[in-house]
Amino acid sequence: MPSAPSRRRRRRTDDSLPRTILLLGSGELGREFVISAKRLGCRVIAVDRYAGAPAMQVADESAVIDMLDGAAIRRLVRAHAPDFVVPEIEAIRTEELLRIEAAGTTVIPSALAAHLTMNRDAIRSLAAEKLGLPTARYAFANSSEELERIVIGSGKRSIGLPCVIKPIMSSSGKGQSIARTKSDLARSWKKALAGMRGDTVRVIAEEFIRFDSEITLLTVKQRPGVGNTLFVRPIGHRQERGDYQESWMPHPMSASAVRQAQRMAKAITDRIAGRHGAGLFGVEFFLKGNQVIFSELSPRPHDTGMVTMVSQDLSEFDLHLRAILGLPIPRIEYRGPSASAVILAKRDVKGAPRYEGVAAALRTAGVEIRLFGKPAAHRHRRMGVALSRAASVKKARKLAQQTADAVRLCGA
Repeated sequence: MPSAPSRRRRRRTDDSLPRTILLLGSGELGREFVISAKRLGCRVIAVDRYAGAPAMQVADESAVIDMLDGAAIRRLVRAHAPDFVVPEIEAIRTEELLRIEAAGTTVIPSALAAHLTMNRDAIRSLAAEKLGLPTARYAFANSSEELERIVIGSGKRSIGLPCVIKPIMSSSGKGQSIARTKSDLARSWKKALAGMRGDTVRVIAEEFIRFDSEITLLTVKQRPGVGNTLFVRPIGHRQERGDYQESWMPHPMSASAVRQAQRMAKAITDRIAGRHGAGLFGVEFFLKGNQVIFSELSPRPHDTGMVTMVSQDLSEFDLHLRAILGLPIPRIEYRGPSASAVILAKRDVKGAPRYEGVAAALRTAGVEIRLFGKPAAHRHRRMGVALSRAASVKKARKLAQQTADAVRLCGA
């Protein structure tokens, strides 16, 4: 009789359904992924560090654990015997994912991808030093004193001011700031530590690039024999406080710039996913003239990609799921100019939040709203997203923002 790992390997290489998915992280992106998975009959166990997380509300089962506790992750894998472990956040004990994958369970897109992208230092070093991709100049610091040395120290290797400072592990722009003067550095250090995920006290300082625009290139790595790497059309986006505020498609780019971005995205996703890895990646770039500069990478659906819920027939969540399951993606049908705008909590809200203005917002044709169902709200927390289609990107962006502004949060 074959061992359990070998049985699991055979089971996951065919296209039979249903499959069992252990989702590590249950935010709004996880919620939409679960909805896509349930449409194809998958069984999903949604996991997060707090109860009532958005994806838990639509999953088959849920669990609350500290995902930096490798033993807790291991217990869940043993209990549910998933076909796939799908990380949705960075703050996971990724060393445990490497062990789980070695024992025969598929980690998406691969345990190495999750391990490398957990920390900005590993992925930036891979991109710049091993693959030679153009990036902003950068350096790492493990203390406030070291941060000051790498930013304003003597020599050509100092980053200089202004610069962007981020914790090496965070999400949604948490802990990110721009230091414009020497006196800002101590404040930026404290903000990075306050916003970091995980237990590694380290920050990255990056050269401040005066770019023309930012894009996300959703990159879909399919399983061998199913299809080649696919790219969704570039998504433009705007950030505040390091967090996405709006995104749109299509974003104007020259054909040569698109090819540059696609080459870089394929090079880095091939390296970290390996030959057998599969799934969707959100690869971010700065655009400066016709120059394309690598910024960051997420081995999972990207927040800016929420616009794909209206821009095309297969959203980023559908594409991620098909790649995971080894199902074909014949083509993507685009629907025209589209946009998204986040619905933010403008203040702390006591108790479970309620929403006003939804009916008024939905009276306008061409708009949709997704409320994430988060059990609590605090200032600047992303609570939903407005989606729109229009005759032009400019009109779609305006419509999405008007719709988002019409929705208001109030306490229970």
